[in-house]
Amino acid sequence: MIALASDHGGYELKQKVIGYLEANGYTCHDFGCYSLESCDYPEFGRAAAEAVAKGECEKGIVICTTGIGISIVANKVPGIRCGLCADTYSAKMTREHNDANMLAMGAGIVGPNLALSIVETFLNTPFSGDEKHVRRINKIEEEVK
Repeated sequence: MIALASDHGGYELKQKVIGYLEANGYTCHDFGCYSLESCDYPEFGRAAAEAVAKGECEKGIVICTTGIGISIVANKVPGIRCGLCADTYSAKMTREHNDANMLAMGAGIVGPNLALSIVETFLNTPFSGDEKHVRRINKIEEEVK
């Protein structure tokens, strides 16, 4: 299951991502928001990140206008490694090197076609498992405690 969340600035792109995911056999849990009405991203981004951290969802995708604020919120949840990506190379690297379990995007930065390519890359790229990357991730996790 994929956790999704957005604010009003990311709502329309989130709907496109959900449609893409469902058409490709993924199950989605939408943590909000549910309209274009102005809202605050922290409550929605945090809810999605907590679901991923608890293991209720395998991965998460969060979207606001820039992706910055909602990625900050997600990364404050222990156990979350959320990569803000605006291209497919970053999406690939955040999975291969950082074993990111959440993806953040900015709806005002990437268009829908690029966003769907980023999502596809993020979800289909495995973690390399290289010792140096495992060591670095462990160091990241130690800093959170």
